[in-house]
Amino acid sequence: MRVGYFLASEEYTPTELVEQAKRAEQAGFHALWISDHFHPWNDEQGHSAFVWSVIGALAQATSLPVTTGVTCPTVRIHPAIIAQAAATSSMLHGGRFNLGVGSGEALNEHILGDRWPEADVRLEMLEEAIEVMRGLWEGAQFSHYGAHYAVENARIYTRPETPPPVLVSGFGPKSIELAARVGDGYCTVGPDADAVARYRRDGGDGLVQGGTKVCFGPDKAECVRTVHRTWPNEGLPGELAQILPQPAHFEQAAGLVTEEMIAESVPCGPDVDRIAATVQEFADAGFDELYLAQIGDRQAEFFAMLKTELLPRFR
Repeated sequence: MRVGYFLASEEYTPTELVEQAKRAEQAGFHALWISDHFHPWNDEQGHSAFVWSVIGALAQATSLPVTTGVTCPTVRIHPAIIAQAAATSSMLHGGRFNLGVGSGEALNEHILGDRWPEADVRLEMLEEAIEVMRGLWEGAQFSHYGAHYAVENARIYTRPETPPPVLVSGFGPKSIELAARVGDGYCTVGPDADAVARYRRDGGDGLVQGGTKVCFGPDKAECVRTVHRTWPNEGLPGELAQILPQPAHFEQAAGLVTEEMIAESVPCGPDVDRIAATVQEFADAGFDELYLAQIGDRQAEFFAMLKTELLPRFR
């Protein structure tokens, strides 16, 4: 299993994200994930840059492949616009770009006053959006009149010879089936061996990517407090991440998440073996690639540890 770095757009400025990408390449990571949000999960995280600008900057700063983890091409931005953005990004990155897509969260998609559909409708919209994007990537003049989207006499002129792979995010059986049926790959968070097995059983034969977060530092208690302050949403169950519309709502819900819960679920502190065990869980679950995010401001120590201690174990 290959290990990449997860750029958290919600926690860092665009300049910091580009600097982290440079450090990731120097440390020996093989690729990058980058989150695509309009809002952070809570005010403490404090950032949420326009991801397509950052992806352009990454093309000039590193040679690492980039995957969006993940973009929602259904409500806030029309899939025709995402198709153009992804085509341009693939050109800038020399074809080393994957478009990770998902059905989205109300947190980001409600901002223009659109209705937030139920889960089954969101999956219908995602499938149609993928159809629209692939139609445009063929390069000819394209029109589409579907249940959710209309495209009229559109053509993408700047596009790569090979369209960017579309990796579909999924957590439940219906989204995993969609990933297997229409995606070029599958991505999720958490070392869910059953999800990977279902994707393969449903006919998915593409790349399987996973993402997770850690907080490396000399003091475990300090790291737990850092995660609890900035990423308590990591401990929220069920569909809350998809339906809560404001960062304030996530802050309210996260009041139910304790430091003890964070310490149990997120590797915190100086124990490299604990982080390595988490990485191994993804490998054992059948993932092809895992993307690690470091929470907090101890980035220099994190990348130094990875280069000398963690990544050599998985090469």
